[in-house]
Amino acid sequence: MFSTRYQYIAILFCCVAGGLASCTQDEKQNTPVAAAPVKAALMAPFRYHKMIESSPGKYFDVFGWGRGKDSSGAYMILHSDSTGKQYSNTGGDLEGSIIDIYNTDMNMDGNPEILIEAKAKDTTNHVNIYAYEFRGAKSQKLDFPKLTTKTKKGYRGDDNFYIKDGSLVREFPIYEGSGKNAKPTGKKKILQYSLRNNVFSVNDISPVDSSAIKKPVIVPVAKKPVAKVEKPTVVEKKSTKKKKKQKEETHTKKRKHKPRD
Repeated sequence: MFSTRYQYIAILFCCVAGGLASCTQDEKQNTPVAAAPVKAALMAPFRYHKMIESSPGKYFDVFGWGRGKDSSGAYMILHSDSTGKQYSNTGGDLEGSIIDIYNTDMNMDGNPEILIEAKAKDTTNHVNIYAYEFRGAKSQKLDFPKLTTKTKKGYRGDDNFYIKDGSLVREFPIYEGSGKNAKPTGKKKILQYSLRNNVFSVNDISPVDSSAIKKPVIVPVAKKPVAKVEKPTVVEKKSTKKKKKQKEETHTKKRKHKPRD
């Protein structure tokens, strides 16, 4: 009887545990799953938008817009200064599609610069930079340096821009060849852009390629044969007294052998 009572208790415990597990599983199934945030689609004709806060209360909304092919269009920068209650806008023609926006103060004058990176769709996939400096409600467009003819020979796009130590750094792989036959060499070009008096300067900080350095050709110098220097024959000079004595002796001998008359 004692064992039978424990059997009933065990059966009752299993039923209760099973019921609780079933309820817990039903609650899990009925719990709504949080949906992943969906990025709001831009309304045409806008293609790109990024908001940058350069300082508290100062915002820059950068838009890329245009209908038709995305190989060309326009950009627009909306500047909102809620603290100073100043609002302005500027824009221009755009070649390619906007890739990213950079906020800098490279000349450290307290006025923010907005740099727009746009990638063109051509054989080289070159990148264009549209740069502006903002002073209050006014904006000034800055001329960004183009690649030199020598640098363009190995350029095929794939740029990587980033801000480092107050400067804009640009990296891209170097190719060899032309057109579709161009192949990467495994080398990299690194350019550093600085700004002073609203004028850009560029410095090549690429690693030095030791194989490209022309080593000086050392021409062995032929050894000239050393000429033997003959020592001059030293003729000993006889003293005048000795010569005079010999002369007198010779004269005496001649007198002795002179025949008599």
